[in-house]
Amino acid sequence: MPVTGVHIWYYYICKREVWLIIHQIAADQDDENIDLGRFFNEQTYQRDKKELSLGHIKVDRVREENGELVVGEVKKSSRFKESARYQLLYYLDTLRQMGVQARGELLFPKERRRERVEWTPEAKQELEKAVADIRRIARLPVPPPPKKISFCKKCAYREYCWAEEN
Repeated sequence: MPVTGVHIWYYYICKREVWLIIHQIAADQDDENIDLGRFFNEQTYQRDKKELSLGHIKVDRVREENGELVVGEVKKSSRFKESARYQLLYYLDTLRQMGVQARGELLFPKERRRERVEWTPEAKQELEKAVADIRRIARLPVPPPPKKISFCKKCAYREYCWAEEN
């Protein structure tokens, strides 16, 4: 099963959501947070607006700076910076496996911040564990039980997970 950057992103936030995405259970497409995410991706950093799709990865921004390839991942806020960081590290690792050296940048347009991200052997080890666990989660016959976390309030799956509470 190919693992994607989206799987990595949600793995560090909610393992149940990883299962739902892998099993193609659609989130509420009318959710305002999905619309906001699309808006920030489409309307920010226009100079760097070059998406790159390679196999099972899709990088938001690609540019060259002083002879170095820089790949960027746009997020509306740094609230889930760890998951964004691992998603970008996953892209850097995938590119590295293809023989492409690059560095990464997390882009937080709402906060007007950029954060540099570098691939490391330690990050590679963490990613290998995450990918193995994502594949384990994918094989589960039912999703992991829901766990109330701060992300739930803005999750497009919140009704799926918490409908019986309402």
